Amino acid sequence: MALDELKSAIPDFAKDLKLNLGSVIGNSELPQQQLWGTVLACAIASRSPKVLRELEPEAKANLSAEAYTAAKSAAAIMAMNNVFYRTRHLLSDPEYGNLRAGLRMNVIGKPGVEKVDFELWSLAVSAINGCGQCLDSHEQVLRKAGVDRETIQEAVKIASVIQAVGVTLESEAVLAEQ
Repeated sequence: MALDELKSAIPDFAKDLKLNLGSVIGNSELPQQQLWGTVLACAIASRSPKVLRELEPEAKANLSAEAYTAAKSAAAIMAMNNVFYRTRHLLSDPEYGNLRAGLRMNVIGKPGVEKVDFELWSLAVSAINGCGQCLDSHEQVLRKAGVDRETIQEAVKIASVIQAVGVTLESEAVLAEQ
């Protein structure tokens, strides 16, 4: 199992990450599509080749072709949106918020899966990318759709652990090259 291989690559000083990785994926109460879509989108957003290589095959095995593509789409569109909306939010001139974005985001309207799943994946990627405006927007859509805070928090926990594992493994790889 790739998850076990990924856990074994985590150094002893990051034992908490190893335990958390097993817990947030292995003990998740999310439905399989929500879980593995979140895992795949976050593995992509982590920018860690090792994390993506290890988690992608299992995600692909647990997702329909449509959900697999939609999770990748969520990571892709949020890579753009998180930069754009975070920047607009951070600029001190509020007039940028009144300008038309002019960016295509059609996949958000027709993601190929249930809207709730796509929104959850988008929220998780937005957590990794640190866009408060996107986090608020996706959280509001999810809450209006009846998704409870525990589910939203579970997606954020997955995002945080996958990101931390990616950072740890990539930094260790760089240090090993010295």
